[in-house]
Amino acid sequence: MSERGAVKLADLTEIGRALVTIGVFDGVHLGHRAILEATHDAAAHAGMISLALVFDPPPEEVLRPGTSVARLAPLAVNLARIETLVDRALPIRFDHEVRALAPEAFLDTLAPAIQIGGLVMSSRSAFGRDRAGTAARMQELGAERGFTVRLVEPVEIDGAVVSSTRIRAAVAAGDVEGAQALGVVPYLEGIVVAGDRRGRELGFPTANLRFGYRPAMPSLGIYAGRLTEAGPNVTAGHPALISIGTRPTFHEGAEVLAEVHLLDFDGDLYGEELGVELLVRLRDEQRFADADALVTQMQRDAERGRSVLGMG
Repeated sequence: MSERGAVKLADLTEIGRALVTIGVFDGVHLGHRAILEATHDAAAHAGMISLALVFDPPPEEVLRPGTSVARLAPLAVNLARIETLVDRALPIRFDHEVRALAPEAFLDTLAPAIQIGGLVMSSRSAFGRDRAGTAARMQELGAERGFTVRLVEPVEIDGAVVSSTRIRAAVAAGDVEGAQALGVVPYLEGIVVAGDRRGRELGFPTANLRFGYRPAMPSLGIYAGRLTEAGPNVTAGHPALISIGTRPTFHEGAEVLAEVHLLDFDGDLYGEELGVELLVRLRDEQRFADADALVTQMQRDAERGRSVLGMG
């Protein structure tokens, strides 16, 4: 999916009066959806457009230099998901200028391009310098400036708040089903690049993904999934096996690779952008005695993958 770059506050184009929510929304999980749906409903009731202001990069990377936050999805994918729930998602470049703004100044800077008619936020969230834009402070500002503030309680599952951090931990543990229960199907997106063609030699050609972002990588293993982003030679929804690993049978200690084997497909994918959802974890990565033993296991993986993906 082509990337939509974040814009600086000084470069905002006119949107007009809007009911707004603000955040990073990585993955667009169940908690995010509750906020976004509340934003849409409140906007529709008030006769305004619903708008999500999406910070990119995540503020943590600016607040703590040297930090790199793994993404549950690249920005463009998050924006597309958000725009299924609200009228518009606008990526805002989070930099040291934005970091320095008090919440009052941040709202002032949005004008005249965006006129705040209302704000929806989590009861536990905050934004602005020193996180001074708490729910209580925004309610005070709303009363002073004539906009409404609607608070949404965090979504809890199994006694804990649903958060992107919690989902990243589930993905890192290989618990892709657990991540899905929290509202996010683990996702990887990259450009197909040339590898050593070993998979093709074994009868299981793979598409090696090169990432343009830092993905939240699942633990080493084999997964079954489906394409969501696909090029001209293959369609979205195509079933796949995804290997996350170092190929220990041949390259012990090598870098971690994401390799996608499309079931029942034979074609050229080099240079294409693929997005793939990881739906079921099939097994841990293993080291085999030789190539024949590996091929036998890959055949079993393909058979089980077809079964869990409903291919018969």
